[in-house]
Amino acid sequence: MRLVLRSKIHKATVTDANLNYIGSITIDQELMDKAGLWPGEKVLVVDNTNGARLDTYVISGEKGSGTICMNGAAAHLIKPGDEIIIMGFELSDKTIKPKNILVDKENKFVRFL
Repeated sequence: MRLVLRSKIHKATVTDANLNYIGSITIDQELMDKAGLWPGEKVLVVDNTNGARLDTYVISGEKGSGTICMNGAAAHLIKPGDEIIIMGFELSDKTIKPKNILVDKENKFVRFL
């Protein structure tokens, strides 16, 4: 078994940060559906703006809102306006084709990569 990339939201813009939350990343449900991410799923978040990398879990945000909110301690590392990549992985013994999506500056779906 290998841990392989299954989902990616590429070039998302962080819209909010909530330090007083217990932890996670809130993602627009529409983007979650397009990328195949689930609520509670562990994801790797990479900040293209400052180089920070962290693991957290997904919380569903309002569909169509464009919300990408860093919650809890992650809000110290990744700030509103930062460009990020959100990646989900899967253990598999077979090659899989990941669902990679590109979004614009307002976190609206542009196309599959």
